Amino acid sequence: MEGEIVKVIARFRNGRLIKGFTRNFFPTKDRIHISPPDDPYGEGTGIWLKDLKALFFVRDFAGNPHYDESKVIVDEDRLSGRPVEITFSDGEVMVGSTFGYAPGRPGFFVSPADSKSNNIKIFAVSTAVERVRRM
Repeated sequence: MEGEIVKVIARFRNGRLIKGFTRNFFPTKDRIHISPPDDPYGEGTGIWLKDLKALFFVRDFAGNPHYDESKVIVDEDRLSGRPVEITFSDGEVMVGSTFGYAPGRPGFFVSPADSKSNNIKIFAVSTAVERVRRM
């Protein structure tokens, strides 16, 4: 992902969020930088991954607040990776698939089960995850 500018929403463990662009996200690094939505090449805000619940790679910043994302896997063949249900420590439940979940890692990528989701993929921070259930 180095060099490629992607839209992200960083959701902190305390509920705060930052919308913007990043081009330096690596799951093995402790920190990322997010540039403001109106200036993708501008100076970024440094964020520690340990402070995040998850980093959402999104189609757009607004999303659809009236859309209720499905928590059911309709077409398992469409998914890449292992189907999982993730429960975050704040109670939010997310359903999708992952290739990389392993306890002890800093986090893991999840592809949402709902193809109409505004989220393209999510990097869930392991310390903010209460439970991962294989489906």
